[in-house]
Amino acid sequence: METIKLSSKGQVVLPKAILLARNLTAGTEFLVEDTPAGILLRPLKPFGATSVDEVFACLRYRGKAKSVDEMDQAVLAEAKRRR
Repeated sequence: METIKLSSKGQVVLPKAILLARNLTAGTEFLVEDTPAGILLRPLKPFGATSVDEVFACLRYRGKAKSVDEMDQAVLAEAKRRR
């Protein structure tokens, strides 16, 4: 763990080891969140650029078609499971 300082302009410099490990480059934008544990920085684009075809290819379903009611029930069951 390293220590960094806040500049007079409110800037911080991330350690080189973190930049390399996370493959962060100049111009990377972050979401800044104030959490009870501290300040959280999240890159806005954690994944590379994707095409619509790549996204839709992940959605293919080869089983029997589900009804809207079956899908609603599955979503509710998963939401209850996660609580």
